[in-house]
Amino acid sequence: MAKKPKKVEQTDREYWCQLAYQLARPVLENMSKGTLQKNMQTEFSPSFDNRNRKVVYMETFGRLMAGIAPWLTLADDDTAEGAQRKQLREWALQSYKNAVDPESPDYLCWGVTGQNLVDAAYIAESFLRAYDALWMPLDEVTKQRYIKEYQGLRKIDPPYTNWYLFSSVIESFLAKAAGMKVCDEFRVNTTCRKVEEWYVGDGWYADGPVFAFDYYSSYVFHAMYLETLQAMIDAKANTRIDYQKYYDRALQRAQKHAIILERFISPEGTFPVFGRSIPYRMAAMQPLALMAWYEKLPKDLTNGQVRAALTKVMHRMFDEQQNFNEGGFLTIGFCGSQPNTADWYTNNGSLYMTSLAFMPLGLPANHPFWTDKAEPWTQVKAWNGQPFPKDHRWDDKIQTKDKW
Repeated sequence: MAKKPKKVEQTDREYWCQLAYQLARPVLENMSKGTLQKNMQTEFSPSFDNRNRKVVYMETFGRLMAGIAPWLTLADDDTAEGAQRKQLREWALQSYKNAVDPESPDYLCWGVTGQNLVDAAYIAESFLRAYDALWMPLDEVTKQRYIKEYQGLRKIDPPYTNWYLFSSVIESFLAKAAGMKVCDEFRVNTTCRKVEEWYVGDGWYADGPVFAFDYYSSYVFHAMYLETLQAMIDAKANTRIDYQKYYDRALQRAQKHAIILERFISPEGTFPVFGRSIPYRMAAMQPLALMAWYEKLPKDLTNGQVRAALTKVMHRMFDEQQNFNEGGFLTIGFCGSQPNTADWYTNNGSLYMTSLAFMPLGLPANHPFWTDKAEPWTQVKAWNGQPFPKDHRWDDKIQTKDKW
């Protein structure tokens, strides 16, 4: 009898790439051809408000690109992953162009509603995360269109919440890309001061003056605050704020929050479901993914345990449940199709924030994050009688004052 061929085990990276490509292809292939708004199968919250429903397309594109941008920074190679990555990058560059081209069917609805500030910020964030790969190759006309669209968003008055960071990410990106004369320094520095006021300790931020127990420290605060500060450093901005000292302090807070998130992951690959915006799925793990991509994981977390934990969550969330509709686009839900998890602002474009957990794909395949042996994460150790590090309250030790 003929021997059955031995089944080849899929590596963790191969699985991540497969899932990232599954998320990205329907969006970018369509948008690069100017057919996203024609072909996307959209879904809106049962309680969706009366805003312009075309926001779904900017949400889809901006949030997806913020997550996969690091992956697209890697150099081309002749692997199967390399071919997919190159294809996505080519689609993405054309999609960026269509997004600001008034003649394109996929020109996005810039400035027609306050929601545009949010998702324009995710597009800016994608540029910051892949500046050389995704911003620099754009033609000058497209670049100037983005600068004009971003400046036009200053008419939107953000609510007194995490939305301040959407303004600061956009303005700090403008500072880096076009210089301080184009940036609104006041919007950046006011955001920095507010975020400092809203820090409540032990790696958590309040979403505005009142603390809410939800994942907004993950969805927005840690990543966008660090990126705002880094962009101002890159722009060599000389203002009252010492951006480097602020950055060093914010990085330590993000590392502490990454420790908390890793401890949230159960041995079965689940994590607690609480607070609003739960259909953002894996976006709850963004600071953990960000620290891995930055190569700044705290000493209590190894590459092997973080990769193993995040991979387990992805398998638990995406392998069996109905997370995609017939057109290949995400459905509203946390683990499967669960429309009642939606908030009044949720559409299925909102859900592409789940891509934010895929940032470690920006580390090459031979990086220790991918090559180190998988290790048990904290809850696996704790629930199986193995030694594990104790957790302690973390204090800010970096103090800073205005430079003048």
